Amino acid sequence: MKPNLPSRCEQLPIRGLRYNVRHWGAPDAPVVFFLHGWMDASATFQFVVDALAQDWHVIAPDWRGYGDSEWLGRAYWFPDYYGDLDALLAHYSPDRPARIVGHSMGAAISSIYAGARPERVSQLVMMDFLGLTTTQPDEAPSHITHWLEELRSEQPVRAYPDHDAFARRLGQVNPRLTEARAAFLARNVSRQLPEGKVSMAADPWHRVASPVRYQSEDAMACWRAIQAPVLMMLADQGYVVNRFKDQPDEIERRLACFATIERATIMDAGHNVQHDQPEQVAAAIEAFLRRD
Repeated sequence: MKPNLPSRCEQLPIRGLRYNVRHWGAPDAPVVFFLHGWMDASATFQFVVDALAQDWHVIAPDWRGYGDSEWLGRAYWFPDYYGDLDALLAHYSPDRPARIVGHSMGAAISSIYAGARPERVSQLVMMDFLGLTTTQPDEAPSHITHWLEELRSEQPVRAYPDHDAFARRLGQVNPRLTEARAAFLARNVSRQLPEGKVSMAADPWHRVASPVRYQSEDAMACWRAIQAPVLMMLADQGYVVNRFKDQPDEIERRLACFATIERATIMDAGHNVQHDQPEQVAAAIEAFLRRD
């Protein structure tokens, strides 16, 4: 097995917070931004980067509250991620629209952003995300009540005795992970606690659900405003297929929002396609992306 392509990180002030931004590849290679998902971090893309056949400068931030970026230690407001992405692109790609690959929450953020600022995105890859299920207005009171109750509580950290124990847990959750990949993730998408234990490198406050209902029609309105071509990459056993398994027409209705769309199915993969089938993912990304 070939060694992992080394990455380098820099610290950047973004909207009043310290952001950690990971880079792979030569600085003068064509740039592509990789945006990670919920309860994850930038190193999650290592296996996809290793499988890329061409030279790219991959720029992958740890979102606020994740990885080595600054944690708030309190409830998060999801629209802040749109502002953070806007600031990141202004710093790294001020004069040209960006190629973006987003997984899960990263796809949610980048697809809304691409509709709000269509001139800033040249191509978009959405990895196993097509919105959440539609909520109903009568759910609003319970959403807010639950959020208020959570604000009164400490958010516990899920800790493991050491990296090996964390790797075993990752393997239990995702049997497709090889031992080597589980060990890599356990050391690179984690945080060492003061007492020596290990936890996921994600602020536990991210587990507090938003008091605002998910508005699928708002998301779809943003998708209709996207001008960039979109690659919709779905796992054959991922969240999208499972979430809408009884609503195949809903999948097609949402896909129809995108003016220019290609589809790719990643076989024998769950939601974390970047871990399960990085070679398939890398090939699909490179077949889609235009180079300078």
